[in-house]
Amino acid sequence: MTQRLCRTFQTAPVAVASDDTAKYLRSGLTASGFQAPDWLVPDLEDGTAPAKKEEGMENLLALLPEYAPEFSGEILPRIEWAYDAPATTERGHEQIDRIVENAGEHVDGIVVPKVGRVGDVESALSAVADAEREYGLPQGSIEVAVIVETARARSDLREIGALGNGRSEDGSDTTARLAGLVFGPVDYTAELGGRSRDGDRFEWPALLEALSNEASANDVVAVGGPFDRLFAERAGVSFYNGSEYAEQVEREAAVGLDGSWSLHPKQTTQANRIHMPTPDELERDVEKIERFAEAKASGTGAVSIDGQMVDEATLKNFQNTVWTARVIADRHPEQAEAVYDEALLERARSIELR
Repeated sequence: MTQRLCRTFQTAPVAVASDDTAKYLRSGLTASGFQAPDWLVPDLEDGTAPAKKEEGMENLLALLPEYAPEFSGEILPRIEWAYDAPATTERGHEQIDRIVENAGEHVDGIVVPKVGRVGDVESALSAVADAEREYGLPQGSIEVAVIVETARARSDLREIGALGNGRSEDGSDTTARLAGLVFGPVDYTAELGGRSRDGDRFEWPALLEALSNEASANDVVAVGGPFDRLFAERAGVSFYNGSEYAEQVEREAAVGLDGSWSLHPKQTTQANRIHMPTPDELERDVEKIERFAEAKASGTGAVSIDGQMVDEATLKNFQNTVWTARVIADRHPEQAEAVYDEALLERARSIELR
């Protein structure tokens, strides 16, 4: 688990066919409560129609100075990129340049889709580094998250993940600019020639486990793929498909992913809650840390607490729970206040974490 909050990775088109073409982008930037994502991803790629991309870029550059300073999460625009389409990648270079030049101080990173081998990822990292230097931003101030949605990226996943530690393919030192690994199941399935014979997509559990492992090994974020069946229908009535989305998020949390992809504010609300420790979980782990600290102070290295043997290794799991709750309370106080008792939060804050 990386020490970084990314329960939700919400994509938002930067322009749509409407009188207010920036309405979804503005909605994401001004969201509050549990609808506020940890990572907002203004989408210049698949989420915005080709004819709207230029207007979308203008919307992005116009709205970021107005709303980004008060935004409670992180902002990482998704650009165009494709390892097998040089013209698309060239547009991505141009988009990186425009974003960094005109709004570099208002973004935390760039999301790069459809990366190929590790060398392609290094090219994306270099493009951001070059733009930083060109426009006078501090080195490493703009990070990169890549979407793993090609066979080549899957084959080089270990090498790509290692870039999070600032190590290039040849072992030389680089700026640790890689911030996250995100799964893109639709393009990945298509590239592998996968079939959906019963209408349901394969869940790729082994890939998610590998994504979680490489992200944890290199202290970067791991995020699951989108769930696009937003609405279901039964007996002629359409309704928000929250149950199936929650099941996907729970599966992702179970294998250690830090967060889940969101396509809608209702999904953001669910993912924020599922990836957030419950009051019972926080109470349980705070108490175990407190009791272990008492035992350690008396000279005991391990202690049985409620039937569980707790030692230094087990302690880390409890500390992850407390750390997550504390960061949520700092970043999104309204969320923490809606879930946790004030006395419990104070106990969580008083614990020394390492």
